Amino acid sequence: MSAPSGPADTLLDRRYRLGPVIARGGMSTVYRGVDTRLDRAVAIKVMDPRMAGDQAFRTRFEREARLAARIDHPAVVGVHDQGRISGSDGFGEPTLFLVLELVEGGTLRDVLRSRGPIGLPAAVRVLEPVLAGLAQAHRLGMVHRDVKPENVLISRSGEVKVADFGLLTAAAQAGVSHAGMILGTMAYLSPEQVETGRADARSDVYAAGILLYELLTGRPPYEADNPLSIAYRHVNDDVPPPSATVPGLPPEVDRLVARATARDPGERPADADAFLAELGGVAERLGLPRVPVPRPPENPDAHDTVPATPRRIRPDDLARQEPGPGGTRAVTGLAPSGLAPSGLAPSGTAATPAGEPEGMTRAELRGARRHSRRVFAVWITVLLVLGLLVGTGAWWLGSGRWTAMPQVAGLERDRAAALVAEADLTPSITERADDDVATGTVVVADPQPETRVLRGSTVTLTVSTGRPVVPEVPSGATVAAAEDIVRRAGLAPVRSTTAEDYSDTVPQGAVIRTDPAAGTPVPGGSAVTLVLSRGSEPEPAPEPTPEPVIVEGPVPFVIGKDVDEATEELRAAGFSVQVESSFPFTRRNPKVVGQDPGAGDEADPGTTVTLNVL
Repeated sequence: MSAPSGPADTLLDRRYRLGPVIARGGMSTVYRGVDTRLDRAVAIKVMDPRMAGDQAFRTRFEREARLAARIDHPAVVGVHDQGRISGSDGFGEPTLFLVLELVEGGTLRDVLRSRGPIGLPAAVRVLEPVLAGLAQAHRLGMVHRDVKPENVLISRSGEVKVADFGLLTAAAQAGVSHAGMILGTMAYLSPEQVETGRADARSDVYAAGILLYELLTGRPPYEADNPLSIAYRHVNDDVPPPSATVPGLPPEVDRLVARATARDPGERPADADAFLAELGGVAERLGLPRVPVPRPPENPDAHDTVPATPRRIRPDDLARQEPGPGGTRAVTGLAPSGLAPSGLAPSGTAATPAGEPEGMTRAELRGARRHSRRVFAVWITVLLVLGLLVGTGAWWLGSGRWTAMPQVAGLERDRAAALVAEADLTPSITERADDDVATGTVVVADPQPETRVLRGSTVTLTVSTGRPVVPEVPSGATVAAAEDIVRRAGLAPVRSTTAEDYSDTVPQGAVIRTDPAAGTPVPGGSAVTLVLSRGSEPEPAPEPTPEPVIVEGPVPFVIGKDVDEATEELRAAGFSVQVESSFPFTRRNPKVVGQDPGAGDEADPGTTVTLNVL
C-alpha cells in the first residue's frame, strides 16, 4: 500500500506544519511537525488516502482517535488532535491525520535488530511499562489489537511508550481491506483473531506474551515466508518455551510465557494488569536486578522508509542526450567500471561522436577524473561496509554470542547481580548459611569466573545468610520431617533415646522440640538433638495402707466401758474381739462387765478377747 507524500512545509488545519518524513508503514506516513499555535514539536500521522476514502473507516477513525486521547498514561503515546486533509493541501486526495506526542528515539524493533536477545532483566524492564500502558487502556474498555515491537517506542532517555492505539481497531471494525494489507502483524496475532477476527484484552495479553518471547530469544516463535503458515501455527500449536532457544532461563519464565500465550483465552491472565502482576511476582521471586532500559541505536536502519531508487538509463537513452561540446554526449554515474554498457568508458562516461570524433577538453578531462575518483571512493566504501558486515557476522557467530562470566564471589548481592546483568547474563539467586562469609555476600557463582557463556543465559549466585541457626521444627513433626528441616539448615540431626519427655499433646515418637532450641546460632554442621515424645505421663499408683504394727503385750482393762469403745481399744492393741452376753436382755448401749483374758494378762497378737456385756 503506498503512503501519501505531501509536500514539506504544508500547513494542516491552519496550525500543524509538516516537516520531514519520520517513518512509513502499511496504513500511514509519519511526519515530524510543529504545532505553530503552541510552538511545540509533534508527530503527524497521515493516513493512506485509499483508506480515508472509506466512509466507514473515517467514522471509526475519528471515534477511535477520541477514545485514544482519553488514555492518560506515561507509557502511552499521547494523542493531541485529529483532522481531515482536503485534496488542495498538496496530497492530491483527501485523507485523515492524527497529531501525536513526538518521541525522540527509536522503536523496540531497532533495539532487537541491533542487540538481538536482551536478557531477562532488560526484558522485564521493557515489558513492565508496555503492560502498564495496555492496562490503562483495558480499564477504559479499549483493545490495542496490534502489539508488536514496531509499536513500542523507546526515547533516548529510556522511556517506553506504546503507540498506534485504535488504528487497527478502526480498520477492523470498518471492514477496510486493500491488496497487500494484513490487519495486524501475523507473528503476534492471537488464535481468536486469526479464527474470528474478534479481540479483547486477552488478545493483547497474547501479543505481549509473544513479545516477551521475542525479547528473550531475539525472534518470534513462528517464522515462515507464508503468513498463512504462521496463522495456522498460532491456532494449532503451543508456543515453545523460550528456554528451548536460550538454555538456562528459569522454569518460572517458561510458565509465564506459556500462560500468557495459551491458545484458550480463558487460560490467560484476564488483562494486562493481571499479566503485569504475574510478571512482577516472577521478577521478585527470581531476585532480578533493576537494569536500564536498552536504548535504540543512534542511527537505526531506515527499514520503515521508502528509499529513493536510482534511475536506470538504458543504452537507447544515449541517443536522446543533447550533444555536448564538440558533439559529445556524456552520461555519468551510470555503472561502475566493468559493468558499463557498450560504448561507455571505464570511468562511466559514454562518448558518441556526432560527426568526426574529437578529443576531450581539459575541463572535461578534469571532470572525468573527479568522477572516476568519486566512483572509486564509493566502491571502496561499499567494500569496507561489506567487510565490516561480514566481520561483524563472523564475530557474532564466533564470539559475539558469547560473554565471559564476571568475578563476583565476595561481592555484595546487589553489586554482583548488576555485574552479571551488565555481562548480558541473567542472575538467579540462591541462599545458604556460611560460618565465614558475611550475610548478603556472594559465596560462590556457577559457572566459574571467566567461563564463556551464551548471552542471556542464567547463572546462579549463592548468597550467604550468615552463621546457621537452629531451625524451627513444628511440634508434633515426624522424625523424618524434622531431620530434613535440620539438614536443610546445614546442621546434623541427632535422635537420642535418652532425650525424651512426656507430652499430653504430642503423640508418642513425634518431635517435641530441639536441643539447642530453635533460633540458636551454631557452627555449620553442628549436632541438633531431636527431643521425642513418650506420650502422656501415666497416673501414679495409690499408696498402700500401712499395716498396723502389733507388739506383744498385756491385755488392756476395758471393764466398765461401752462395748464399741472397748472393741476399738482392744483391736488397736492387736487383739480380736468377741462379744457375748450372759443375761436375757441388754441395754441399748451395753457396758463391758467382764473380759477374758483379763486385764494385764500377756497375750499374743491376734488373740481373741471375749467381752461380757450388760
